[in-house]
Amino acid sequence: MGKRIALAIVAILAVLALAVGWLNLREEAGAPAPAATGDPKRGAYLARAGNCIACHTERGGAAFAGGRAIETPFGTVFSTNLTPDAQTGLGEWSSADFWRALHHGRSRDGRRLYPAFPYPNYTLVTRADSDAIFAYLRTLPAVPKAATPNRLRWPYSTQAALAVWRALYFTPGGYAGEKDKPAEWNRGAYLVKGLGHCSACHSTRNALGASSDMMDLSGGVIPMQNWYAPSLASRNEASVANWDVAQIERLLRTGTAPRGTVLGPMAEVVLQSTQHLDDADARAMAVFLKDLPQREGEPAKVAELPARIAERGALVYRNSCSQCHGDKGEGVANAYPALAGNRAVNLPVTANLVQVVLGGGFPPATAGNPRPFGMPPYATLLSDEDVAAVLSHIRMSWGNRSGAVSALDVARQRSSTTQ
Repeated sequence: MGKRIALAIVAILAVLALAVGWLNLREEAGAPAPAATGDPKRGAYLARAGNCIACHTERGGAAFAGGRAIETPFGTVFSTNLTPDAQTGLGEWSSADFWRALHHGRSRDGRRLYPAFPYPNYTLVTRADSDAIFAYLRTLPAVPKAATPNRLRWPYSTQAALAVWRALYFTPGGYAGEKDKPAEWNRGAYLVKGLGHCSACHSTRNALGASSDMMDLSGGVIPMQNWYAPSLASRNEASVANWDVAQIERLLRTGTAPRGTVLGPMAEVVLQSTQHLDDADARAMAVFLKDLPQREGEPAKVAELPARIAERGALVYRNSCSQCHGDKGEGVANAYPALAGNRAVNLPVTANLVQVVLGGGFPPATAGNPRPFGMPPYATLLSDEDVAAVLSHIRMSWGNRSGAVSALDVARQRSSTTQ
C-alpha cells in the first residue's frame, strides 16, 4: 500500500514538472520576424519612455552599464550591463536574443530572468520597438563591467523556483488593442501597460511578489522602499478621471499640476522618462489614464485624537509646517501644496506622508518646471512621536477626517526603509 502511494506521489510530481516545463516554453517558437533595420533614434526615445536607465545605471556609474542594487523581499537583484561590451554586456547578443528577454523573460543562454526585470509588462512590447531599442543600445560606448552576483535567499535564487513562479503568474503575450477604442487610447494603453510598466509599482503583490493581474492599477506599497503607489482607479487616491487631459499631460511632463505634484519614486519616473515623451504619447497616456474604470473605497472610520496627541501635533505643525502650508493648511498657490482636502494627505496608507516628513519631498526639476519648490527632511529634528502627532493633526484638521498615525508605524518605517 505504501509503495503504491509513493508511486502515485512520484507520478503526480512528474506530471506537475511536465506542466511547469510546458508552461515555461509556450509560444517561444513563434517569434515575429525582426525589423529590417532597427532605428537607433527611435530606440533612444523608447528606452526613455521605458525608463531603462533608472535600473540599469548604478549611482555614479556609466549609463546603462548595470550594477544597481534592486532590493526585494527575497533578497537583492543587481541590474545587468546593457552596453555593447562583448564580454560583460550585450556585444554578442542579437536582436532576437534581446526580443526573447523582453517578450519571454529569458536571457541569451535560455536562463530564466528574475521578474525584478518587468518582463510581465515588456512582453507586450512589439518586435519593432524591441529592435529599435536594441539598435540604440548598440550605439552606446562599450563599458566593461561584469555582473554583480545576485544575493537572493534559497529557494528564490534557483531556476526551479523561477520556473514554478512563471508557470503560475507569467504568460507571454502582446498588445492587440481594443477594437472599440480609438487609436490614441490604444497607444496610451500600450505605453501604460507595456513599455511604461506602470503596474510594476501601482499594483498590489502577493507573498511571492506577483500581482493577480499585471495590468491592475489599483495601488500598492513598493517593496523595501516603503512608498505607496496610489490607485490610479480610485477617486479617493490618484485617479485623474475628472481632470482635464491637458492637466494630466502637464503632470506627466513637468511633475506638477494644479491638482497634484509627484514625489518619491514617481518623481524619478518623471525626471528620467515621462518628461521626455512627445506630445502625442503624453496625450495618449493621459487619455487612457483618464478613462480607467473607477472604484470607490470604503469611507474611513475615524476616532477622535486624544487631547495630548492633538496638542502635540498642533504645536509641531505651528513650529515646523505653518510657515509654508499655512495656519489652516491652505498652502501657497504654485509653491506649497494645500493640506486641507489633499488626497495625498487623506490616503488610507500613510507611508508616503511619513516618507516626506522624514526624508523630505522633492518634485523633479524638469524642463517645464526647472526650479520646483521642495520640503526639507525632518528625520533628525522630529522624534517618532512628533512625526506621528503632526501627521495625525494634519489628517484630522480643516475638514480632513482620515485617522491617526501611530509612533510605532513611524518607527517601523524609519528603520525598514531602503534608500
